[in-house]
Amino acid sequence: MKGYWVCIYEKIDNEEKQKEYALKARPAVEKFSGKFIARGGKNRTNDGINSPRIVIAEFPDYDTAIKCYDSPDYQEAHNILKGHVIRHHSIVEGI
Repeated sequence: MKGYWVCIYEKIDNEEKQKEYALKARPAVEKFSGKFIARGGKNRTNDGINSPRIVIAEFPDYDTAIKCYDSPDYQEAHNILKGHVIRHHSIVEGI
């Protein structure tokens, strides 16, 4: 079964840091055969927090999604966001 990152942003305080993160995160995701299936764009919140940005990445399987998140390449990108965004990031198994 495939693995997915589901990232719901609650707040983005620094758009430039968000862009810098995105430039570094993409190659890390692609290194693990991940692909973005939703990244920004229109969204409507039906329940919960109103999100300025939602990102979904698909991986070959759940374990690969975890390995990517834990990888030094992705963690280097992730560290760029510290203090600049509030987000909820989950890894889920799906079809």
